[in-house]
Amino acid sequence: MKSLTAIGIAALFGLATSAAVAQTAPAKQAAKPAAKAVAKAAEPVEAQALNATQLDIAKRVHTGKASCEFDQSVSVTPVTNHPGHFTLGFKNVNYTMVPEATTTGAVRLEDKKAGVVWLQIANKSMLMNTRIGQRLVDACQHAEQRAFADANRSGKPQLLQ
Repeated sequence: MKSLTAIGIAALFGLATSAAVAQTAPAKQAAKPAAKAVAKAAEPVEAQALNATQLDIAKRVHTGKASCEFDQSVSVTPVTNHPGHFTLGFKNVNYTMVPEATTTGAVRLEDKKAGVVWLQIANKSMLMNTRIGQRLVDACQHAEQRAFADANRSGKPQLLQ
């Protein structure tokens, strides 16, 4: 009789556990696809008020497609109706970037909400994740940067304009 009761309790416990798992598993599974969809969808641009320095920096941003290391690419596009704002696309994710002043003269675009920074110097650009302190992609070059790098390699150094 004891073994029959133990089996009954074990079966009852097993059914209760299975029911709890069955109720929580679909909820977790349903949440994952929704999170992916949100990450890939471009969010509406929240226009920030930019100062004169930021707007001057925006004039120096190279736009269009940049070819990067390991056959990757980044696209930088001005946001319509929001001067100084840019959409940076990398690996099916779009970031809304605005210029930030630097002490070195490098062009720095930042999406503080996402924690990413686009650094542009004369011969290359890179995308960094500031939250984890790592480069997402490096050695990116727009046509202007490629021409600058080629001229400096050929022995005819150029100065920044």
